[in-house]
Amino acid sequence: MTSFEDKVAIVTGAAMGMGEATARLFAEAKAKVIIADFNEEKGNEVAESIKASGGQAAFVKVDISKSEDVQAMVKFAVDTFGRLDVAVNNAALTPDDKPVAEFDEDYWNRLISVDLTGTALCLKYEIKQLEKQGNGGSIINISSVSGFRPQPKNIAYVAAKHGVVGMTKVAAMEYGPQNIRVNSVAPGAIDTPMLRGALEQFGFTAEEYAPQLSLLNRFGDPKEIAQASLWLASDASSYVTGTTIHADAGYTSR
Repeated sequence: MTSFEDKVAIVTGAAMGMGEATARLFAEAKAKVIIADFNEEKGNEVAESIKASGGQAAFVKVDISKSEDVQAMVKFAVDTFGRLDVAVNNAALTPDDKPVAEFDEDYWNRLISVDLTGTALCLKYEIKQLEKQGNGGSIINISSVSGFRPQPKNIAYVAAKHGVVGMTKVAAMEYGPQNIRVNSVAPGAIDTPMLRGALEQFGFTAEEYAPQLSLLNRFGDPKEIAQASLWLASDASSYVTGTTIHADAGYTSR
């Protein structure tokens, strides 16, 4: 495993699911990890668990849809661990569930404010800090297969995740000369609380639904997505920017 000793990483949405797995994996790789999430109880639990295992972590409560919260998150990372080297922008809301002619306008506004605007705000203030330091860095935005292959009844989520891919490319173009690399990961069906909630909402079982979403006939493990982010954050991917890793068991290939 690549060592991230003396590196500081922010992971948003790190209280559970893919974000938690990512935070834990970075901590195993010796990074100092900021657990950023709106869920204060679970976020603190993750941070304390990492510290109990010998890692370095701190929790900060954040609503990424609010500029002042995102600025405070980045400041907290620098105040706590001295710098910022890596950010994994993972926080997102559960996909919407209505066809276009019936979509919930209030939920559209909330989802876009988190999944799209929130990711943009994270990029903005993370890049500002990396620019200030002058040593480059790596940012990974978590998109989705929905950013490449549209899903029915997911208009807001599909729009947001397409947008995440686009803003990743723009940021990579603008800040590559400063050695700030910006990439994305597009997970497929990953076994998280969000996915389990969606299955329950739509009345599917994992056994009957997994083959529709995966050539491997199974859901992914959150740690499998974390591994993609870890590689993109590492020097092993030093010539990679502006691209997306499709960690989706071939879903977007067919």
